[in-house]
Formats: sequence, structure tokens, C-alpha cells
Amino acid sequence: MTSTTKKITFAGMFLALALLLPFLTGQIPQIGNALSPMHIPVLLCGFVCGGPLGLVVGFIAPLLRYMLFGMPPIFPTGIAMAFELAIYGLAAGLLYKRLPKKTPYIYVSLILSMIIGRIVWGAAMFVISLLVTDVQFGLSAFLAGAFIKALPGIILHVVLIPVIVIALKKAKLMFNG
Repeated sequence: MTSTTKKITFAGMFLALALLLPFLTGQIPQIGNALSPMHIPVLLCGFVCGGPLGLVVGFIAPLLRYMLFGMPPIFPTGIAMAFELAIYGLAAGLLYKRLPKKTPYIYVSLILSMIIGRIVWGAAMFVISLLVTDVQFGLSAFLAGAFIKALPGIILHVVLIPVIVIALKKAKLMFNG
């Protein structure tokens, strides 16, 4: 199996995880919104498979999940999430590839990716609010949605994702390098 085939296979597995992980919190939407389980495989895809595949998996995941399961609601949530997750996957992959392969830089790549992705989510929500009169989105809504309500997920991601990346690196299952 070639390296490209392995990358695409792993990207497919990360997409499947992005579709399935939200079922773990689906019975209590507030927990799902707080933990953001769909973000985990997308970020991992960027680290493992690279920015371009991370972008594709991130953009497709919320849209495909809506088509298959009716969640997340496509407008405005799903559309804004598609842009946010696409940037998560792209930024995680590009930053990990460019920065030194030492453990602290995994955290740097992850945190910068999460900040950039949240800014893109805010920009998408802002544009949607300009196009649709019944959606209000200002600075307080951005801060609440991107950081305050998301704090449990941010903590989970910062704790969990580097551990997984380090384990995959030791197992020689990183295709982004």
C-alpha cells in the first residue's frame, strides 16, 4: 500500500469518526455542543494526513452528517461548522508539517489551529447574520460560542489530541511530515 493510499484510507477513517463520535453525546445536545466531538477526528486528520486532506474531511463532515442524520442543523450551524472544521484540518496539518516535530509544537499547532478555526467560524456566522435578518451575531455571541461555551471541548481537545498524535507518531502512523 502506497503512502498516498494510506493517507486517503486514514482520512476516510477520520471522516467516519467525525460522523460517529457525536452519537456519544447526541442524547444531551448541550454536552455535545460543549465537547465538540466532531472536531477531534478532523484535527487528528490534519495532523496525520496533512492539511489538504484535513481541509476536505473538515468541510465534508458536518454537511455529510446533516445529510445522513439531520444533525447538525444545516443553517446556520452546519455551514459555519464546515468552514471552521475545514480550517481546523488545514491549519493543523500545515502547522504540524512546518514546525519542529517536538512535543511542545504539537500543542502550538493544535492551539493555533483552534484559534484560527474559531475566528473563521465567527466570520462565517457574521456573514450569515448579514445575509439573514433573523440571525443576530455580534462580538458577545462570538465570544460566547467560540470560547466560553466551548471551554470544556477546548480543554478536552488540548488534553486528548496531543496524546493521540504522540501515540500515532510512535506507531509510525503519521503521513504528514
